[in-house]
Amino acid sequence: MVSFQELSQQSPQSSEASRFERGLSKLKEIDGAAGDRVIESLQQIAPDLGRYIIEFPFGDIYSRPGLDLKSREIATIAALTALGNAHPQLKVHIHGALNVGCSREEVIEVLMQMAVYAGFPAALNGIAAAGEVFAERDKEKIVETRESETL
Repeated sequence: MVSFQELSQQSPQSSEASRFERGLSKLKEIDGAAGDRVIESLQQIAPDLGRYIIEFPFGDIYSRPGLDLKSREIATIAALTALGNAHPQLKVHIHGALNVGCSREEVIEVLMQMAVYAGFPAALNGIAAAGEVFAERDKEKIVETRESETL
């Protein structure tokens, strides 16, 4: 199995390695161990995809100035809900939103807003995903960070 360190060394240019390192750091900041598990699950079948996920979304986009991580996760939850076919990714990003300062109430409000633009079935599926995430976090006794605690 290829490790994260080995993946970063596969990039031919130092700028590519810095994208990887920046992305890996951002992924850990948002998703913690859950992000690691997603990338590790790809190592046997599609290691390049794992590297691309780290470099582009997290190394390039999530690392940009202009939006804080909370705002980026709200946008991601809305987009994944509207897609309607990304249940596992939606759950990962609901966890991520809670990890970077969103409250459960804010997550629910985003999902309810999607009823207007993506339809009731998409919003209902999003609410179901949020319910699963909340139950997982309650079972594991994960405490959400409030925005005021992150400032």
